[in-house]
Amino acid sequence: MKRWIYLFASCFLLTCLSACRYGFKGTSIPTEADTFFVDVFDVGAQNAPAIIGQDFSILLTDKIRRESRLDPVDQDPDIEFEGSITRFQVSYEAPQPGETTAFNRLNVSIEVEYTDYNNEEAAWKNSFSFFFDYPSGDNLIDIQDEALDVIFDQLVEDVFNKAFTNW
Repeated sequence: MKRWIYLFASCFLLTCLSACRYGFKGTSIPTEADTFFVDVFDVGAQNAPAIIGQDFSILLTDKIRRESRLDPVDQDPDIEFEGSITRFQVSYEAPQPGETTAFNRLNVSIEVEYTDYNNEEAAWKNSFSFFFDYPSGDNLIDIQDEALDVIFDQLVEDVFNKAFTNW
Protein backbone atom coordinates (compact mmCIF):
# COMPACT_ATOMS: atom_id res chain seq x y z
CA MET A 1 0.00 0.00 0.00
CA LYS A 2 2.84 2.36 0.86
CA ARG A 3 4.40 1.72 -2.51
CA TRP A 4 1.22 2.89 -4.27
CA ILE A 5 1.14 6.05 -2.16
CA TYR A 6 4.78 6.81 -3.04
CA LEU A 7 4.12 6.12 -6.70
CA PHE A 8 1.05 8.35 -6.71
CA ALA A 9 2.89 11.14 -4.84
CA SER A 10 5.83 10.91 -7.25
CA CYS A 11 3.56 11.11 -10.30
CA PHE A 12 1.69 14.05 -8.80
CA LEU A 13 4.94 15.88 -8.02
CA LEU A 14 6.32 15.30 -11.51
CA THR A 15 3.07 16.56 -13.05
CA CYS A 16 3.17 19.70 -10.93
CA LEU A 17 6.83 20.38 -11.73
CA SER A 18 6.35 19.90 -15.46
CA ALA A 19 3.53 22.43 -15.47
CA CYS A 20 5.61 24.96 -13.56
CA ARG A 21 7.07 27.88 -15.50
CA TYR A 22 10.11 28.18 -13.28
CA GLY A 23 13.53 26.97 -14.29
CA PHE A 24 16.23 25.65 -12.01
CA LYS A 25 17.74 29.12 -11.67
CA GLY A 26 14.50 30.61 -10.38
CA THR A 27 13.60 32.27 -13.66
CA SER A 28 10.03 32.78 -14.72
CA ILE A 29 9.88 33.11 -18.48
CA PRO A 30 6.51 33.07 -20.23
CA THR A 31 6.01 29.68 -21.87
CA GLU A 32 5.04 31.25 -25.18
CA ALA A 33 8.30 33.25 -25.38
CA ASP A 34 11.18 31.70 -27.29
CA THR A 35 13.20 34.68 -28.50
CA PHE A 36 14.52 38.01 -27.27
CA PHE A 37 16.26 41.12 -28.57
CA VAL A 38 18.32 43.71 -26.72
CA ASP A 39 18.55 46.97 -28.63
CA VAL A 40 21.74 49.00 -28.28
CA PHE A 41 21.19 51.35 -25.36
CA ASP A 42 21.31 55.05 -26.16
CA VAL A 43 23.81 57.21 -24.33
CA GLY A 44 22.02 60.24 -22.97
CA ALA A 45 24.39 60.93 -20.08
CA GLN A 46 26.90 63.73 -20.34
CA ASN A 47 30.56 62.76 -20.07
CA ALA A 48 29.78 59.08 -20.66
CA PRO A 49 32.01 57.13 -23.01
CA ALA A 50 30.35 56.78 -26.41
CA ILE A 51 30.54 52.97 -26.41
CA ILE A 52 29.00 52.49 -22.95
CA GLY A 53 25.51 51.76 -24.34
CA GLN A 54 26.78 49.08 -26.68
CA ASP A 55 28.83 47.49 -23.89
CA PHE A 56 25.81 47.29 -21.59
CA SER A 57 23.62 45.82 -24.34
CA ILE A 58 26.17 43.09 -25.05
CA LEU A 59 26.42 42.17 -21.36
CA LEU A 60 22.63 42.00 -20.98
CA THR A 61 22.33 39.87 -24.13
CA ASP A 62 25.01 37.49 -22.87
CA LYS A 63 23.33 37.12 -19.47
CA ILE A 64 19.93 36.32 -20.99
CA ARG A 65 21.45 33.88 -23.46
CA ARG A 66 23.43 32.10 -20.71
CA GLU A 67 20.78 31.99 -18.00
CA SER A 68 17.52 31.51 -19.87
CA ARG A 69 16.15 29.29 -22.59
CA LEU A 70 15.51 32.29 -24.87
CA ASP A 71 17.34 32.63 -28.17
CA PRO A 72 18.61 36.00 -29.39
CA VAL A 73 17.12 37.24 -32.67
CA ASP A 74 17.30 40.47 -34.64
CA GLN A 75 13.73 40.52 -35.93
CA ASP A 76 10.30 39.79 -34.48
CA PRO A 77 11.36 38.83 -30.93
CA ASP A 78 8.90 37.67 -28.32
CA ILE A 79 10.61 39.84 -25.70
CA GLU A 80 12.51 43.07 -26.28
CA PHE A 81 14.70 45.28 -24.11
CA GLU A 82 15.55 48.84 -25.00
CA GLY A 83 16.74 51.79 -23.02
CA SER A 84 19.37 54.38 -22.36
CA ILE A 85 22.23 55.30 -20.09
CA THR A 86 20.77 58.31 -18.31
CA ARG A 87 23.50 59.17 -15.82
CA PHE A 88 27.27 58.90 -15.71
CA GLN A 89 28.44 61.11 -12.90
CA VAL A 90 31.32 61.36 -10.48
CA SER A 91 30.58 62.74 -7.04
CA TYR A 92 32.99 63.52 -4.24
CA GLU A 93 32.20 61.69 -1.02
CA ALA A 94 33.29 61.79 2.62
CA PRO A 95 34.75 65.29 2.97
CA GLN A 96 37.83 65.54 5.14
CA PRO A 97 39.65 68.48 6.75
CA GLY A 98 41.66 70.52 4.28
CA GLU A 99 39.01 70.53 1.55
CA THR A 100 39.76 66.97 0.40
CA THR A 101 37.57 63.92 0.07
CA ALA A 102 38.19 60.34 1.11
CA PHE A 103 36.82 58.83 -2.06
CA ASN A 104 34.99 59.52 -5.30
CA ARG A 105 31.87 57.73 -6.48
CA LEU A 106 30.98 56.94 -10.10
CA ASN A 107 27.19 56.73 -10.41
CA VAL A 108 25.60 55.15 -13.48
CA SER A 109 21.85 55.06 -14.07
CA ILE A 110 19.92 53.40 -16.85
CA GLU A 111 16.33 53.37 -17.96
CA VAL A 112 15.00 50.10 -19.38
CA GLU A 113 11.82 49.35 -21.27
CA TYR A 114 10.73 45.71 -21.33
CA THR A 115 8.19 44.56 -23.90
CA ASP A 116 6.60 41.13 -24.08
CA TYR A 117 4.89 41.04 -27.47
CA ASN A 118 2.80 38.03 -26.44
CA ASN A 119 1.49 39.76 -23.31
CA GLU A 120 1.35 43.54 -23.47
CA GLU A 121 0.23 43.75 -19.83
CA ALA A 122 3.61 42.38 -18.75
CA ALA A 123 5.47 45.39 -20.19
CA TRP A 124 7.32 47.72 -17.85
CA LYS A 125 9.65 50.68 -17.82
CA ASN A 126 12.05 51.11 -14.93
CA SER A 127 15.16 52.97 -13.83
CA PHE A 128 18.14 51.23 -12.26
CA SER A 129 21.33 52.67 -10.82
CA PHE A 130 24.51 51.54 -9.14
CA PHE A 131 27.83 53.07 -8.11
CA PHE A 132 31.52 52.35 -7.66
CA ASP A 133 33.67 54.04 -5.02
CA TYR A 134 37.35 54.69 -5.64
CA PRO A 135 40.13 56.61 -3.85
CA SER A 136 40.06 60.34 -4.43
CA GLY A 137 43.69 60.25 -5.59
CA ASP A 138 42.87 57.90 -8.50
CA ASN A 139 42.04 59.18 -11.95
CA LEU A 140 38.67 58.02 -13.36
CA ILE A 141 40.28 57.06 -16.66
CA ASP A 142 42.59 54.66 -14.84
CA ILE A 143 39.82 52.83 -12.97
CA GLN A 144 36.93 53.29 -15.41
CA ASP A 145 37.03 49.78 -16.90
CA GLU A 146 37.03 48.14 -13.46
CA ALA A 147 34.29 50.49 -12.23
CA LEU A 148 32.05 49.81 -15.22
CA ASP A 149 32.57 46.05 -14.86
CA VAL A 150 31.30 46.20 -11.27
CA ILE A 151 28.46 48.61 -12.06
CA PHE A 152 27.30 46.78 -15.18
CA ASP A 153 27.40 43.38 -13.46
CA GLN A 154 24.96 44.69 -10.86
CA LEU A 155 22.74 46.55 -13.36
CA VAL A 156 22.51 43.52 -15.66
CA GLU A 157 21.57 41.37 -12.67
CA ASP A 158 18.91 43.90 -11.62
CA VAL A 159 17.37 44.08 -15.10
CA PHE A 160 17.42 40.29 -15.49
CA ASN A 161 15.79 39.81 -12.09
CA LYS A 162 13.10 42.39 -12.82
CA ALA A 163 12.31 40.74 -16.14
CA PHE A 164 12.54 37.06 -15.29
CA THR A 165 12.27 36.42 -11.55
CA ASN A 166 9.23 38.51 -10.58
CA TRP A 167 11.58 40.71 -8.54
